[in-house]
Amino acid sequence: MSKPIVAIIGRPNVGKSTLFNALAGQQISIVKDTPGVTRDRIYADVNWLNTQFTMIDTGGIEPSTNDLILKSMREQAEIAIETADVIIFLTDVRQGVVDADFQVAKWQICSDVLKNQLCLLSTRWIISRP
Repeated sequence: MSKPIVAIIGRPNVGKSTLFNALAGQQISIVKDTPGVTRDRIYADVNWLNTQFTMIDTGGIEPSTNDLILKSMREQAEIAIETADVIIFLTDVRQGVVDADFQVAKWQICSDVLKNQLCLLSTRWIISRP
């Protein structure tokens, strides 16, 4: 039996690569404040809470763009979505849900490839620790 596949998707700079690295337990994806650093799919085998799965980090999704690089990044995310058993749709709670999040959600949910489980997560909500 093959391991489940989990894809992390969302708009640019919401923390997808940071979450990916945290769950992978090592720095695999480059994390920068600059959008577009992750452009291809990046894979890691993860063992989290005694559950093994393959995780895919994706670049930020810009649903309505004509830019060739951004379109290519979206196509890479589409491939990840098509192969995933579970999709983690990541947003940034500090910015709140913005129009780009709605566009990504609408693009994803209205697509023909939604055969998988969809989870919504928000990053950066723990501002300080006691």
